[in-house]
Amino acid sequence: MNAPDTNFLSANAHRKSAKSFVDISYEEAKARAYDIVPFLKSQVELTEKTTHLPASVVNALHESGLFRYQQPKMWGGMEVDYRGFMEIPYIIGLGCPSTAWVFANMASHHRQLAQWPMEAQEDIWGNDPDALIASGIAYVQGQGRRVDGGLLLTGQWGFSSGVDISSWNMLACVIKDENNKPIDWCMSLVPKEDYEIIDDWQTMGMRGTGSRSVKCKDVFVPQHRVLSMNIHQPGFHFPGLKIHTNPMFKVPNSSVGGNGIAASMIANAQTMLNETTEWIKSKSTTYTAAKMSDIPSLQMKIALASGKIDAAYTWLMSNCIEAEITYKNGQTFDTEQKLKYRRNTAMGMKMANEAVDILHELLGANGIYEKYSFERMFRDSHASAGHFVFNQDAQLTPYGLKMLGGEFKSPTM
Repeated sequence: MNAPDTNFLSANAHRKSAKSFVDISYEEAKARAYDIVPFLKSQVELTEKTTHLPASVVNALHESGLFRYQQPKMWGGMEVDYRGFMEIPYIIGLGCPSTAWVFANMASHHRQLAQWPMEAQEDIWGNDPDALIASGIAYVQGQGRRVDGGLLLTGQWGFSSGVDISSWNMLACVIKDENNKPIDWCMSLVPKEDYEIIDDWQTMGMRGTGSRSVKCKDVFVPQHRVLSMNIHQPGFHFPGLKIHTNPMFKVPNSSVGGNGIAASMIANAQTMLNETTEWIKSKSTTYTAAKMSDIPSLQMKIALASGKIDAAYTWLMSNCIEAEITYKNGQTFDTEQKLKYRRNTAMGMKMANEAVDILHELLGANGIYEKYSFERMFRDSHASAGHFVFNQDAQLTPYGLKMLGGEFKSPTM
């Protein structure tokens, strides 16, 4: 690993004092995640009612340091191995999937910020190393116009998970020339005071994620807070990676980047399995008084659901480990490999959601009562399934195209 930029560090020694988590190991981070699970379970109803992470949950995650498990050590973060990108959100998800979904997004944005110019990192973490960053990732929802010193940003972005608790936002945009032809695809860092949060998160599930829309008009973004994602242009590089040389910062989000939020929903399925199994063990049927655990069809469905969940977790976790090893070895993913991993994420999530449906079906009428948590887990599963990264039509077709000799083009893949 290259030495940190000591001139930069000394010039910014004034930054706000905060806890440092640089000495926290991967195993310790996992232990802290498991320790917080019972508390998160106790806050699930409040989280859903609040429609964003309540202060009690946010404060607990900050105190544990877990929000910063993929933040560079230079800024006091843990900077754990890439496999944690999926494993830690999975553990958090055993307590609350909405919390884990937001948590995975916040951690992903910390990892991504390491790719930006150091001046942009200083703007955010220099004042507050605990600062959280939301995002609006659909490029076509934002329009950037280049001006002296930066760009003017206008747009409205949906599904900005965790925006209520974030002080910054990574907002995507397309930059066009005078003929309305796209010439660049960029992410822009925008402080909270420069965008409006739209209170439109009234949903059937995943209510605690607070994935509201945001909008802004002609907001000036200085050039150091604008990062081109047009990775195929000649000479492209992420400027922050000259300083942060840990290979885990190089793993492209366009490959296994959906596995963090996928982990939260696989954990949701695992919790549904655990609670359904315990419930069946204690029950007899309403009309015949037969012991439910003795019914062969229920035994088969429990086994089938557990197999799907295990397969989904093992498959996607192995992909994260492959990514970690690939980039540690100085190798990279080509477009076809990236598309393969996106295929896997969508298919893995399909299996996890099928498991939830199997479990909900075998619960019968008991699965519809709000007094049980089954109906919430069922709702959360189906709400999360709408995410673009989990959509099989969107994620399998490009890979099939490549396999059949077709050409897939994307400036950001």
